[in-house]
Amino acid sequence: MSDRFNLSRWAIQNSALTRYLMIALVLLGIGSYFQLGQDEDPPFAFRAMVIRTIWPGATAVQVSDQVTNKIERTLQEVPSIDKIRSFSHPGESMIIFFAKDSTPAKEIPNLFYTVRKKVNDSKSYLPMGVQGPYFDDDFGDTFGVIFAMSAKGYTPREVRDFTTQIRQRLLQVKDVGKVNVYGLQDEMVYVELSRKKMAQYGLSPAVVAQQLNQQNTIESGGNIESASFSMPIRVGGPFENVADIKAMPLRAPSGASIRLGDIAEVRRDVVNPAKSKVRFQGEELVALGISMAKGGDIVELGKTLTKASQLIEKDLPAGVTLSLIQDQPKVVSGSVKEFLITLLEALIIVLAVSLLALGLHRHPWRIDPRPGLVVAISIPLVMAVTFLVMHLAGVGLHKISLGSLIIALGLLVDDAIIVVEMMVRKMEEGYDRMKAVTAAYELTAMPMLTGTLITAVGFLPIGIAKSAVGEYTFAIFAVTAAALIISWFVSVLFVPYLGFLLLKKPAHATPEGAQHEHFDTPFYERFRVVVAWCIDHRKKAIMATIASFVLGIVGMSQVQQQFFPDSSRPEILVDIFLAEGSSFEATEAAAKKIEAKILEQEGVESVTVWVGSGAPRFFLPLDIIFPRSNAAQAVIVADLRHRDRLNKVLPRILEDAAPEARLRVKLLPNGPPVTYPVEFRVTGDDPVKLRTEANRFIDVMRQSSIVYGVKDNWNENQAVAKIDVDAAKARELGVPPQVIAQTLASHFGGVTIGQYREGDLLAPIVLRLPRAERNQTSDLNETMLTTVGGQSIPLGRIANVNVVWEPATIWRENREYAITLQADVIPGVQGPTATAELYKEFKPLMAKLPPGYKVDIGGSVEESSRGQDSINAGIPVMLFITFTLLVIQLRSSSRAFLVVLTAPLGISGVALTLLLFNKPFGFVALLGFIALLGMIMRNSVILIDQIEQGRTAGMPAREAIIHACVTRYRPIILTAAAAVLAMIPLSRSVFWGPMAIAIMGGLIVATALTLLALPAMYAAWFKIDKHTA
Repeated sequence: MSDRFNLSRWAIQNSALTRYLMIALVLLGIGSYFQLGQDEDPPFAFRAMVIRTIWPGATAVQVSDQVTNKIERTLQEVPSIDKIRSFSHPGESMIIFFAKDSTPAKEIPNLFYTVRKKVNDSKSYLPMGVQGPYFDDDFGDTFGVIFAMSAKGYTPREVRDFTTQIRQRLLQVKDVGKVNVYGLQDEMVYVELSRKKMAQYGLSPAVVAQQLNQQNTIESGGNIESASFSMPIRVGGPFENVADIKAMPLRAPSGASIRLGDIAEVRRDVVNPAKSKVRFQGEELVALGISMAKGGDIVELGKTLTKASQLIEKDLPAGVTLSLIQDQPKVVSGSVKEFLITLLEALIIVLAVSLLALGLHRHPWRIDPRPGLVVAISIPLVMAVTFLVMHLAGVGLHKISLGSLIIALGLLVDDAIIVVEMMVRKMEEGYDRMKAVTAAYELTAMPMLTGTLITAVGFLPIGIAKSAVGEYTFAIFAVTAAALIISWFVSVLFVPYLGFLLLKKPAHATPEGAQHEHFDTPFYERFRVVVAWCIDHRKKAIMATIASFVLGIVGMSQVQQQFFPDSSRPEILVDIFLAEGSSFEATEAAAKKIEAKILEQEGVESVTVWVGSGAPRFFLPLDIIFPRSNAAQAVIVADLRHRDRLNKVLPRILEDAAPEARLRVKLLPNGPPVTYPVEFRVTGDDPVKLRTEANRFIDVMRQSSIVYGVKDNWNENQAVAKIDVDAAKARELGVPPQVIAQTLASHFGGVTIGQYREGDLLAPIVLRLPRAERNQTSDLNETMLTTVGGQSIPLGRIANVNVVWEPATIWRENREYAITLQADVIPGVQGPTATAELYKEFKPLMAKLPPGYKVDIGGSVEESSRGQDSINAGIPVMLFITFTLLVIQLRSSSRAFLVVLTAPLGISGVALTLLLFNKPFGFVALLGFIALLGMIMRNSVILIDQIEQGRTAGMPAREAIIHACVTRYRPIILTAAAAVLAMIPLSRSVFWGPMAIAIMGGLIVATALTLLALPAMYAAWFKIDKHTA
């Protein structure tokens, strides 16, 4: 026995310390588990910022050229820029700045500060009258808990007070980060002037506005100063209530004194038309969205919010209720519970495998539970230390880390199984317990460490991927690599100690040193013959292996690609869009019809409708709909048993309910946000020419049978009332263009002419015409304009009013005009499959595009390829580290190369199982495939190391290969069985299923090939035959 340091022997000699360490680590691990934060998705930094600018009165083209273009030019100077996407509407510019995926999360706030600074510094280049730019960099906040506050019969003022009170209370709850209010209608004071009455008294809106403002100021009247005191002077005057505004005296040019109420209707009201509304279960109300503070536990937050909301509700007056419309804590605690059940199932499977495989004896048939028990005790130990490491590294429990724990479970028992199997074998060979433990360490510790490290390194590309997807899936690397390395330490430190305590020397043990006939059973005899045949007919064996590899590659080309699968959450989203230029009222009317129809359906638990915008980000991967008067979104919470049925039948039912709306029914996605599964971007430098080119591609998409709902993001044109002023006449009559615009704004748009103050309420006073006098284009001609000389003339005398069609939206990508063609895929077809199919059909059209025009693939395929590129970039690093580890362990680069050759052998198994179960090869499955390479090489290392040990001991080369295959058969099959069977519970998961199935299929095929093809490859490589020594 060598005198080298032996960790296993040390653990037994210092049993008190080993025992203490075991107990301490388990207790620390249990403590850490309860300290881990719980969330639905991993922490994820949004690298996007929205810059919004308003320019009242400008067309979409003017906004694009004068505002959007200039801000984009400035943004190009910002470091770490990835792309700039923008859209220009009439009067509004919206730019989305994307930072590079590789920008570290901690540098993002600084980068956004740079964006703010640069854009604000360049404001002087923007046209006069531009409002903003306004910045939104809290784009990625997830409002996982949303409450609805219903207050039927209360005034808007009271509703506002209740909302303020509730928001204040909610902000005091532990772990609450932000509370946003949705659907609260701001109040205004409307002064609606009658045209006839103004004409009667010879008044104009400008005169009324001026006199109103003079009455409503708060200004200091100075102070009375004396030797002993200072007394401020207050001037009474500001309006105390709406009656004061109505009673305000006005002086007409004729000298007559009248009150404002004589020529106008004055009323305090909510904003009309509204900007946005929230409806829940058919009732209009106010919603409060709550986002969690960083590092919080969403499940705990859910519990504290439930208590807090009950207390708040007690303090609210009768009729004011709070109901939960979005409950992420419930979803998360459900998924954590589900994962723990899956983990338990996988645990039972692994224990059953180790009990049966290590303890089953024949002659007579019996099960010795001791070896299995040693492995069983090691699992909670490894898990406990993994929880401790997760806690220290700040990795919480979420979708990704929970799945990783199950993957790790199948792998972390490998080392324990290998050690226990070796100890049992050595004891059967007659060694005493101490010698068996020591021998197990000497024979297996180092190849096992290399194998463990190789498996951990298999996950490395995920850990170092510089992309949004890499950040999202980082926990797969962190958790799995930690669990694997911990499992090696447990296997060489605690497992030998447990084995020393629990294992008994079998009664049928061979005396030490005598020939042990453990492998002389009929099964092993047959297995020997098969391995010998593979060595002697190596060409056939190698050709068969190559054929399986080629078949695997062909099979993989038949498997559908996917980015991330749909979520298993109960929500169904319905996007509602009306024609460009539709009013808020028309959108609300369509949304109400759709809502009523949804509420009639069986299996619908609740419906929330967001009118005027999309739902806030209540789920990290949600794609946000920006505020528009013609947009709405319904969020249906369905019974999970009915979800898929509703998703299928709703499109047809809802289209009949609101034929005027364009609808899109979809489930929630997984992974980083993506708009449509199929997207193509057509870019060029002339918007008119670009529209013509894009239409050709749209026609091809519309003819395709695998996509539906084909549209583009430029929407249709919108009607605009264009006023062509006869400049000569206007000059002659003394009407400057500015007067025309201001008069029209005050009549039709409404101009703010002051503020009404009451407590902390600041309500704008808005001057405009009554609805009946401003809802027809003919009303424009009758608008009275005041000339420089003070006379009134109708607009029709100096201008023509024409209705023209203008572009409603102009999108750009990196400063080029870009039209994005979008489509959904029919059930059973994946986005990448449809994209590839259509791209082939686009080829002839692409060849005819004018110079400077091109078509790019967007959507999920673009995001997926970016993610895959970042993962692929880490593969050379993984291969380099793997090869280095192999050379160190095997002390030969040719043997190391042989091991690397076995890595892709599982591909035919992966293709076969994915095709059999009709699962797509998604991003998560790709990660599984990369990790599979490490698992396969681990077995090869242990096998080749065993061959080398045999040859060193003086066995003939051919005999050494056969002997190694026979002796390593049991641990290789056992570890593979543990990994494969542990994946069974995970294969049911929507998110992890394809990955679990890929690993199962790949590992089964690769294990068989390792035991049969590797001996043939080894023999061919080193030119070994029956006569080689």
